[in-house]
Amino acid sequence: MQYLKQDPEVLAALEGEQKRQKEGLELIPSENYVSQAVLEANGSIFTNKYSEGYPGRRYYGGQEFTDAVETLAIERVKKLFNCKFANVQPHSGAPANLAVYAALLEPGDTVLGMDLSHGGHLTHGHPMTLPAKIYKFVTYKMKDPETGEIDYDGLRAVALEHKPKLIIAGFSAYPRTLDYKKFVDIAHEVGAVTMADMAHIAGLIAGKALRNPFDDGFDIITSTTHKTLRGPRGGIILTRESEEIAKKIDKTIFPGIQGGPHMHTIAAKAVAFGEALTPAYQEYCQQILKNAKAMEAVFKREGVRMIGGGTDNHLILADVFGSLGVTGKEAQTVLDEVGITLNMNSIAGDTRKPLDPSGIRFGTPAITTRGFKEGDCARVAELLIETLRNKDDFSKKETIKNEIRELAEAHPIPESFV
Repeated sequence: MQYLKQDPEVLAALEGEQKRQKEGLELIPSENYVSQAVLEANGSIFTNKYSEGYPGRRYYGGQEFTDAVETLAIERVKKLFNCKFANVQPHSGAPANLAVYAALLEPGDTVLGMDLSHGGHLTHGHPMTLPAKIYKFVTYKMKDPETGEIDYDGLRAVALEHKPKLIIAGFSAYPRTLDYKKFVDIAHEVGAVTMADMAHIAGLIAGKALRNPFDDGFDIITSTTHKTLRGPRGGIILTRESEEIAKKIDKTIFPGIQGGPHMHTIAAKAVAFGEALTPAYQEYCQQILKNAKAMEAVFKREGVRMIGGGTDNHLILADVFGSLGVTGKEAQTVLDEVGITLNMNSIAGDTRKPLDPSGIRFGTPAITTRGFKEGDCARVAELLIETLRNKDDFSKKETIKNEIRELAEAHPIPESFV
């Protein structure tokens, strides 16, 4: 950061964040660490270049190398997910979802997605979002929050009643496995297109640790690239085989809702997709799941309720208010004090407000990147619960903070994954 010495205030913020990440443990399931190669590409000379359009079809000159790097990103991500078409230009996950809606729907059309309180995402129909002001959203839920099973009969009933044009499978706080084939069967029954918002688990799908929705006939996958995919902050839209859908999506991204693509980010995406094509990445994804199971076992042993009863993926949603008498906001704050970062989260049937809910959400992608194994993760889970049980004991929290720092020092953030 030699050039940032000219701006000491920004430099101080960056150095502070670097220290925080180095000395603490990141358990937010939507966050991860990228390689130095991804960082270099993301901070590269491509940030200077305007490249409106697509490879071979640009509106500006000087596109030889932008075309090359975007084509690399497209071909690599298609290989990762076994699909025919890919758009790597979305700036993030929400714009990617909005682009699919705008490409396939007319204002007022109906979309069926997972209820936010049962694990869905804001962009799947929360009334405060732009899509909800344009389209009609109806929802499905879990049949039983104790097991996490989706109410597929209820999902089908809602689909038959409302005849959605688009059915979404995907989530931001759901710890179990979705039955993609049931979504596809219901969609065929009502004539809907299927979209899987895989922002949280896309990396686990790419790494062959979780099932690919395309294998069960899904039409579209949207995702971010900065979670389990371990890339820069950005989005992607993948189309299994329909060229008609892919062309509509391309036109909606540009010129529909975005102008010039962020070529420095696309270069970093290409690097991350290349890393994800390696055998080491598949091993990493399997370890994410093992580590999550190790944390689940501790929570079960300690009698802390988990929504869905546990996890099949990278994240756990725990009812700390019901189990430990600590609100989600209190838990997030206290755990920050000892060097464990996670987020408060509402749970199904929550009687508390979203800004001070009953639950917390945490996961294993980032600490797995640092080389944590099952035993390490079990210890982190123990320290997490111990902190919440002793939230007012300053001496106890200082002891835990020291152990967290020791764990972090023993598992430095790696610079390279290949």
